[in-house]
Amino acid sequence: MKHVTLIATGGTIASSADTAAGAVNAGLSGETLLASLHEPLAGITVSVENFEAAGSYALDLATLHRLCRHIDAVLARDDVDGVVVTHGTDTMEESAFLAWLLVRSDKPVVFTGAQRHAGQPDTDGPRNIHDALCAAACAQLRGIGAVILFEGDLHGARYVTKAHTSRVDTFRSVGHGKLGEVDHGEVHLYARPAHPRPGLDTPALDPEVELIALGLGSTPRLMRLAAGAGARGIVLSAFGRGNAPKGFGAATAELVAAGCPVVVASRCHEGRTRAIYGKDSGGVTLVESGALLAGDLSAIKARLVLSALLGQGLQGAALAEAFAAVA
Repeated sequence: MKHVTLIATGGTIASSADTAAGAVNAGLSGETLLASLHEPLAGITVSVENFEAAGSYALDLATLHRLCRHIDAVLARDDVDGVVVTHGTDTMEESAFLAWLLVRSDKPVVFTGAQRHAGQPDTDGPRNIHDALCAAACAQLRGIGAVILFEGDLHGARYVTKAHTSRVDTFRSVGHGKLGEVDHGEVHLYARPAHPRPGLDTPALDPEVELIALGLGSTPRLMRLAAGAGARGIVLSAFGRGNAPKGFGAATAELVAAGCPVVVASRCHEGRTRAIYGKDSGGVTLVESGALLAGDLSAIKARLVLSALLGQGLQGAALAEAFAAVA
C-alpha cells in the first residue's frame, strides 16, 4: 500500500462562487477536495495537510520557500511515498519550478489544480487530484523532480507554462513535450528530463529581483528606477537570442558595476539565448557589459533562479558560475 500526502494551498481548485463578494474565492479544505473524488484510489492511502491557502496570484517567494521546505520535511518520513500539492494555476509553473530547484528528496512531487472552480458542475478538480495522487504514488517518478499533472498529462517543471487563460488543458511544455500521462489511474512515463535537479540549498529567496519585459523602443528607465528603489537583481525579457533596444547595454554596465546583476532571457517560447549581435544593445554588448544569459529558461523562471542564488549570498563570478550551471 502506497501512502501520499496531499498538501492543499488554495487556488481555483479550492474555490467556489461567493455571491456576496461577487467573486470566486478560495476556502475549501484539503479534506473536502479529497472527498470530492469520483473514483476510488486503488492501493493508495492519503493524508491531508492544509498549507496557507490563497489564490496563487497572491502568493510570495517567502511562502513558496516555506512550502518547499515543508515538502522536503514531509518526504523525509519513511511512510510517505510522494506528495501532491493542490495549487492555483496562475503561478503554478513558478511554484513547481521552485520545488524542482529546492526540494532535495527524490520522491515524487506532483502539482495540480483546476481551471473550473469547485462549484461548477463540470469542475476538473476531482479528476486532476485523482490522477495526481496516482502519479505521486508511482515509483517511476522518483528522481524526476517536481511535475505538473493536468488533464491527464505530466509536464516537467523546468519547461511547463500556462498557455491558455481558461481551458482545462492549459499547461504545455512548448518545444519539449510532456513527460507522460495518467490513463484511468495508470501512469505511463515516456521521457525523463535531461537536466538534473539542482537541489539548491538556500536559506531564503531574495524577493528584490525585478522582471522587466521589453518592447519595441523600450527605454532602460525601469531598470534604473528599480535599482534605485532597492532591487538587488534585474531580469530582462528581451528579444530573440537576447537583444535589447538602445541604451540597455550602458544601463546594464552601470547596474552590474553597482553590484546589481542583470540576466537576459528571451521572450520567445522556444530556443536559447546566445550572444551573436553587437553594437548598441545586442547580446554581445549586453554580455560585455556584464549581463548573464538565461539559456533556455523563460524570464519568469530565470528570475526564480536568480532569487535563489542571491538568497545564498552569491555575487560576481560565483553567481555567474552557479547561474550557468542551471541555465
